[in-house]
Amino acid sequence: MHADPIYCYRPTPERAAEFAAPAYDVFDRAGAAAYVEAHPRSFLAIDRPETGFAPDHDMYAADVYEHARDLLNERVADGTLLRDEKPCYYVWRLATAESHTQTGIVAGVAVDDYEDGTVHRHEDVLKAKAQDRINHIRTTNAQTGPIFLAYRDDPTIDSLVALTTTGEPLYDFTAEDGCRHTIWRISREVAVQSLQLMFDRQVPDAYIADGHHRCASAVAVCEERRAAARDGKLDEAAAGADETAPYDRFLAVLFPASQLAIMPYDRVLSDAGGLSAAEAIDAIRAAGFTAEPAEGVVDPEEAGTFGLKIGGGWWKVRLAGPAIDDPVASLDTQIAQDRILAPVFGVEDPTSDPRITFVGGADAADQADRKAGDTGVALTLHPTSIDQLMAVADAGKLMPPKSTWFVPKLLSGLFIRRI
Repeated sequence: MHADPIYCYRPTPERAAEFAAPAYDVFDRAGAAAYVEAHPRSFLAIDRPETGFAPDHDMYAADVYEHARDLLNERVADGTLLRDEKPCYYVWRLATAESHTQTGIVAGVAVDDYEDGTVHRHEDVLKAKAQDRINHIRTTNAQTGPIFLAYRDDPTIDSLVALTTTGEPLYDFTAEDGCRHTIWRISREVAVQSLQLMFDRQVPDAYIADGHHRCASAVAVCEERRAAARDGKLDEAAAGADETAPYDRFLAVLFPASQLAIMPYDRVLSDAGGLSAAEAIDAIRAAGFTAEPAEGVVDPEEAGTFGLKIGGGWWKVRLAGPAIDDPVASLDTQIAQDRILAPVFGVEDPTSDPRITFVGGADAADQADRKAGDTGVALTLHPTSIDQLMAVADAGKLMPPKSTWFVPKLLSGLFIRRI
């Protein structure tokens, strides 16, 4: 695959901790506004530019994206952002308070690799959600949110990364969520060329772990600009040569798959759809499960086991019968949807049913317990594995919505690619 060094704007070391921000899509509108109010110099003001307008202003209006462009230009002009003068790779280590560590490489990945399937997808993309990021990239003329990619471990790349991390970092700070972010630059020409060659020859493909909409949006803008270049509507410098213009790559961080942690992603219903606890349990047993009362919250420790809270009490539910071979049908998220949520509780479309919400993370089961209360329903699941994600993507299939919750999350604003 093609994972190349990048030119980028990045915050000065003394401003990095203040400027970096959680990804745009972890907030609703009110949450984004509250964060920007508390962190007015953060990148989220650029990533969620509607925070600069009244709450009733159309958050997708042209002037909102123009505001993002103006703020980005201001941060360059006032010295918050600087530009490295040659293309570099960056090594990004994330270490959580819970002692999980993962180390990835910041690079520009070829749009062609996405389009020909070298970069595998496992989630569908909602057009309306992607359009927001398309407008943001198009108007700011920049890619601002990194795509989280996984690749199968390569010992040679691991060795180069390990050697890089013995040097002095560019950034080293702990974010508000307790995750420590340490970043090094790979700028020596021989090291840059070696790493580029390793990706070209030793990494056949990669998998989108998080950022499907950001990725699809970057690809869409690339295709717009390629078309404009073919029609003579971009100048020669902007069009580039031999498909190597800046827009031909998207901003990504590539992590070895073995280092990644996927947390549970649980389901909560506001009500039981008129069923009593006894009726629901009878229906679940009829659908091919065993169900036994449990004391306290059930946080499943193996695939095929679910926790169910209904009527204020918890049950341990297990799928009976032979193993399922299909990579999608065997996912606990698909089993939960096909055999419990739809037939028992009437949730036919989890993306639009107002009764369902999702909670993820290490404490997802406890969150689900609190959110369900005594009148709602909580369904807790064992987390999807990285091997399952890869198997689904390799088969060219898609996972159900809300199948993976990766931690830690990448911050935005540390690397900004002008296109």
